[in-house]
Amino acid sequence: MDKAPLVMDEVEAGEDFLRRLDAHAPVVAACWLRNAEDGERYLYVALDGLTARNADAAYGEVRRIAAEMKDRYIDPFRVRLIGTNDPVARALLDVHRRFPGRVPPRPNVPAIGGVPVGDLYIYPPLVRKP
Repeated sequence: MDKAPLVMDEVEAGEDFLRRLDAHAPVVAACWLRNAEDGERYLYVALDGLTARNADAAYGEVRRIAAEMKDRYIDPFRVRLIGTNDPVARALLDVHRRFPGRVPPRPNVPAIGGVPVGDLYIYPPLVRKP
């Protein structure tokens, strides 16, 4: 179990990872989330168009990017890819809708998408270059 607090280097590594992954598949929402029940922290990434058919290829891209980054904060086994219909993704998108332009990165909520929150950091939507 990773009970250590989320540090800024981890947040920044996650942001770099998300930008790289977005070049492969559109990232619509993401967060670091530690489940209050089991204490494990994962980088949840909601991808537009993620299906059971393309999940293996998407996870292959996760492994490739993590290896390329060589960042100790990005462990491909700590990345959870989710579709936009996943309850966590819907909750993150709801936060983005309720707080347009300024997402509270650490909202004080007991659960998100049905997952009990031990620690939570929500990334703002990625800004894409035209």
